[in-house]
Amino acid sequence: MTLAKKRRFGRVRQLPSGRWQARYRGPDGLDHSAPSTFATRREADRFLAMVEGDIARDRWVLPDARRTTIGEWAEQWFVSANRSWKPKTRHTYRSVLDRIVLPAFGAMPLTALRPIMVARWVGDLSDRLSASQVRQAYRLLSQIMRAAVDNDIIGSSPCRSVRLPRVPESDPAILTVAQVDKLATACDVPDRVLVLLLAYGGLRIGEALALRRRHVDIRAGRVTVAQAVTQLPGGPVIDTPKNHQRRELAVPAFVVQLLREHLATLPEGPDVFVFPGRQAHTSNRQQSYHGFRRRFNVAVRSAGLVDVTPHDLRATHASWVADSHGVLVAARRLGHANASVTTRHYARAVDGRDAEVAQHLDASRAKVARRSGTQRARKPRKAEQ
Repeated sequence: MTLAKKRRFGRVRQLPSGRWQARYRGPDGLDHSAPSTFATRREADRFLAMVEGDIARDRWVLPDARRTTIGEWAEQWFVSANRSWKPKTRHTYRSVLDRIVLPAFGAMPLTALRPIMVARWVGDLSDRLSASQVRQAYRLLSQIMRAAVDNDIIGSSPCRSVRLPRVPESDPAILTVAQVDKLATACDVPDRVLVLLLAYGGLRIGEALALRRRHVDIRAGRVTVAQAVTQLPGGPVIDTPKNHQRRELAVPAFVVQLLREHLATLPEGPDVFVFPGRQAHTSNRQQSYHGFRRRFNVAVRSAGLVDVTPHDLRATHASWVADSHGVLVAARRLGHANASVTTRHYARAVDGRDAEVAQHLDASRAKVARRSGTQRARKPRKAEQ
């Protein structure tokens, strides 16, 4: 065995077999060997020069990464990351991973994926899936590859500079007070209370269906949003609200009175659901969203409305509050940490208000013009010398 002279980076030595071995200390502080030995010392030196260059350019990857597939790493990442996810997020990511990501890249080595491959994949998906599904799949792959970078498994993520399809935005249906009243009147009493609570409280339907008696303070006229129910293939799951945003809401007096009368028809107990199931065997658990939605659609048609969803009542509430008290107040009532989410997805200008703004500005300008004219008329003439 022959030892080579000391190098600036790495070490080279000749083995008893006559072949040459290259070793180096990686950015992780550990010693690594070249994946194979070399026939000549020059080949070993060339390997170490390439590794040194990769480290300098921040492109070094763990040697084992060359044998790790995207599917193997994705499973490791999923097990580690999903502990902090809500049940719906966990179910959605697992489905997207199994249906879209792994069939395309699961068997490919982590180090083999390139931006051009990702761009081609996004283009192929765009031909057969909706824009929102394509973006969701790309975001998931991007998170997986970003985690591989953070763990020094690959040098850079291949999910970059990829043009994603635009999601067509559809404005929510913003109802007037009269339309909400008409819709509520078309519902039976329990659903009427629920519809008015959605419109005048801004709750998500999952938050409203998860309400229990202890969440309603009749005396203070307040509702506490502390839980939300999510419908999954395996059945409903109750968890904290979206983004864990627990909040208290003051609701109008007439809604409080309706809640008082409705609660009087329910069994006693702090954990009794405010909107329980309709059948006898479901009366001790929350109402099914699908059952409510069927009745809601019937009420929408009876009220002469078109394409109105329960979520539109939340958007309606956001628009009413933003119009009267500003976007920040609306964002707080909806449980949004950022007011931009409220304006982007929910709050819309109330019909007629834009014209009122223009009239107000016109009147303000005319008032200033009249005042300026009066001042010029009253200005005394300069005294004659």
